[in-house]
Amino acid sequence: MRIFLSILLLILLVPGYSGEAPLRRPSGTPSLRATPVALFPLAPHERQLGPLTYLGGLRLASGDPAFGGFSALAVKGDRFTLLSDGGNILRFRLGTDWQPRDARFESLPEGPGTGWSKEDRDSESMAVDPVTGRIWIGFERANAIWRYAPGFARAERRAEPRAMADWSLNRGPEAMARLADGSFLVFAEDVAENEDEGDASLHPALWFQSDPAEVPRRGFAFRFRAPPGHRPTAAAEAPSGDILVLTRAVSIARGFTAKLVVVPRAAIRSGATVTGRTLATFAPPALHDNFEALAVTREGGATILWIASDDNESLFQQTLLLKFRLDANAAPER
Repeated sequence: MRIFLSILLLILLVPGYSGEAPLRRPSGTPSLRATPVALFPLAPHERQLGPLTYLGGLRLASGDPAFGGFSALAVKGDRFTLLSDGGNILRFRLGTDWQPRDARFESLPEGPGTGWSKEDRDSESMAVDPVTGRIWIGFERANAIWRYAPGFARAERRAEPRAMADWSLNRGPEAMARLADGSFLVFAEDVAENEDEGDASLHPALWFQSDPAEVPRRGFAFRFRAPPGHRPTAAAEAPSGDILVLTRAVSIARGFTAKLVVVPRAAIRSGATVTGRTLATFAPPALHDNFEALAVTREGGATILWIASDDNESLFQQTLLLKFRLDANAAPER
């Protein structure tokens, strides 16, 4: 029975696991529909989730068959970039009226393989240099990191770091962050070696001193301890220098849920096992879905978090884009 329920869960909630479908090519100028959503659907005036204050959010939809599956997010001013796990890019502007404008769809110009199937373009993580505009993409299956010119104009460098070679094909570089000092963090969705039968909350992670697509690559390995039952899906640097990690769980009872944790930057050292402190949990009665994307921006003196969900191109899921203020003085989740 347990095996049957697990298979049913994969079919209903993660249809991409059921087979390798051809990639859907975007149209170029999609029509986006944006519907406001409440953080607590049954209590729409409630806006607090731990130290996160909800500032608004949207359910995004489109008739374009290539829409959906978004696994990474970048935000600069009013410009948003969503990257799907099939190598498709959605860019748009979002003003104070919460209406997307100037939406444009495109595909990565190059990547692992030929790009005709998801196996070739399993793009799961993204990091951007805010000064140069260069973009780094982490690809599962290939366990590779590619660097692109600003605006995804062309691929500039590619690498398959030796330290990532043993990460499993479908649980590779799921989360990546470029830090203010120019270093990079990469987290595997995979469970750390020899932990499958033991502590399954430990995940391999890497720190690169500089551009991981360049040679030589200097850095070290460490392990990230996720909340029980969760896996890392996105990471970003907070203004304090600490690392915010978005983690996800899935179960028959509640579907997809997520926890946002903070990891002290000073704890990340060679060979260390680092544990995040939970800030907020996305579970009933709050909005909860397959949250896979995280971006941090500033508005005045406020720290803003943007979180987006991957709908897995499933009728049972949604593409959500949520905005929060991180209240430094608010108490974390107990």
